[in-house]
Amino acid sequence: MSEERHLTIRCQFCETWNRVDAARAADRPKCGKCGKPMLLDRPVKLDDESFARTIAETDVPVLVDFYADWCGPCKMMAPYVDELAREQQGAVLVAKLDTDRAQRTASAFNIRGIPTSIVFFGGREVARQSGAVPKAALEGLIGKAMNGATA
Repeated sequence: MSEERHLTIRCQFCETWNRVDAARAADRPKCGKCGKPMLLDRPVKLDDESFARTIAETDVPVLVDFYADWCGPCKMMAPYVDELAREQQGAVLVAKLDTDRAQRTASAFNIRGIPTSIVFFGGREVARQSGAVPKAALEGLIGKAMNGATA
């Protein structure tokens, strides 16, 4: 199975959309327009404008941490989300969405409590977990999504 998989993300510096080869995600790819690094070793920040396209056009599972800056349990879980972004580069795109700043998207996915973690694959939701959970639970969520995606 040598099919290329891509991540579709917006540059955090110049907001240009980039299509990154997932197999080269750990090679610190640069934005095609401004040349700055894409920083895929940490969660990608999503908002109402970037969410749908990122989810729809990324060929690997996307773990989205729906959070808010004031949320204590979200802060407790943040280091696990950061670790997963670093460890899963290219296999999974790890992203964060601030529910206070992206209320339209949070509402569309019926986010009632934070943190909520959702894994998307092929443009649709495949697994969800509400509440602060340990890293192993997030890995399990990704695994469940990947198994479901390949079944």
